[in-house]
Amino acid sequence: MIGHCDCNNFYVSCFRVFMPELVGRPVGVLSSGDGCIVARSNELKAMGVANGTPVFQLPHEVRRKTVLLSSAYPLFGECARRVVATMRAFSGPVEPYSIDEQFVDFSGLSLEAMQAHSLELRQQVQRCTGIPVSIGVAPSRTLALSVETQT
Repeated sequence: MIGHCDCNNFYVSCFRVFMPELVGRPVGVLSSGDGCIVARSNELKAMGVANGTPVFQLPHEVRRKTVLLSSAYPLFGECARRVVATMRAFSGPVEPYSIDEQFVDFSGLSLEAMQAHSLELRQQVQRCTGIPVSIGVAPSRTLALSVETQT
């Protein structure tokens, strides 16, 4: 069995680790040229802002309430490194899939053990890095990608 671990709202979560005053506020992370939104907090998603929205198209009221931040790729890279290191220390073989996604080997574990390990892995990553993650477990990588929100 394979687990797919996806960091939740990764770019926003990275900023929130070092700027806890952003927790609970609508946050958008901007593209390299600060032209459009490439990552959104749940609060910004709830306001109906789609990924890829150009900043100039944000309604005035939304823009006024939203914290917009320029991308900080060194920060994102360091946070990703910490997530992978934490997962490897706790879980063994981890295969990075993208900056905010990893595959974890769950072979040999019973269903109950996989559920318990997934929950503990989520808690460990959150505790050690401040980054919330979701994990889905399935017989293949493709299926694991589609069920990541199960834990």
